[in-house]
Amino acid sequence: MKKCIIAVVCILCVFGLAGCSGTEEAQVRIGILQMMEHPSLDTIRVSFLEEMERLGFGDADFDHRNGQGADMTLLTSITQAFVGRNVDLILAIATPAGQAAAATTRDIPVVFAASTDPLAAGLVTSLERPEANVTGTSDVICVESIFALARKLTPNATTFGLVYNLGEANSVAAINRAKAYLTANGMHYLEATVTNSGEVQQAALSLVGYVDAFFTPTDNTVASAMPIYARVAIDAGVPIYTGADSMVMDGGFATVGIDYAILGVETARLAAKVLEGVPISELPVVVMQDFRTVVNRATAEALGISLDGLDPSIEIVEGR
Repeated sequence: MKKCIIAVVCILCVFGLAGCSGTEEAQVRIGILQMMEHPSLDTIRVSFLEEMERLGFGDADFDHRNGQGADMTLLTSITQAFVGRNVDLILAIATPAGQAAAATTRDIPVVFAASTDPLAAGLVTSLERPEANVTGTSDVICVESIFALARKLTPNATTFGLVYNLGEANSVAAINRAKAYLTANGMHYLEATVTNSGEVQQAALSLVGYVDAFFTPTDNTVASAMPIYARVAIDAGVPIYTGADSMVMDGGFATVGIDYAILGVETARLAAKVLEGVPISELPVVVMQDFRTVVNRATAEALGISLDGLDPSIEIVEGR
């Protein structure tokens, strides 16, 4: 009898351990690849995690890796590590992260966040019906609205300095639209491109004395060096119009930009649907429509630009 009891107990233990193992295997694993740290991308990640918890995925295993603005080799290496872990989904924050993930795996679902032009970046071939394993959210900005704002706030600015990373497809797409707008409206532009954040200061300095204002879209490389860029511009008495509210908070002058907290929420909702089994082809890319018109009060004062009589719909921020 004693031997029988021991045998039964052993069997129960085996099944108990198997049950525990099954529970561990069932835990959702999500790899988060963030191109680099800067306020816009950090905001996306935080709001994504908060919304995932609200949607019932708070107990998921979130593996967050930061590329630190590195080249595609490191971003790809991180994605390969996610594939090795057999994660259930990869969240790729910023276009280069999305490109690395999409190029590395055709099996694991990839949800990108904040890709300005997913078509040009090669992430999808259709916004309405994505193919393969990739969908996400687009932070395409209304370049025309930003320059229309510039004409109201600084009407004497007719030559713009375009500072951006030529290697970021999202920036190139926005810059091409900026060039088209400026040319069509009888204005001019000069360019200074960078390959890393350490080059931003010199790029801006190279345009000082030749431009009336700067424009930089949602460029991750420049955004990570925004306080330095802003100091160059303010010292030169030149406003910076940007593609993101976070860049205004870091010293830029004004934007008509995306609310990245909302973008993070929308990205989480897409991810939740993927994890619940909805096919990628049934999840169109979400193109954000929520724009904020934001002006930095401290920057305006430093530049001697009056905000008197500003449209009440324009949000005035104090900056960081």
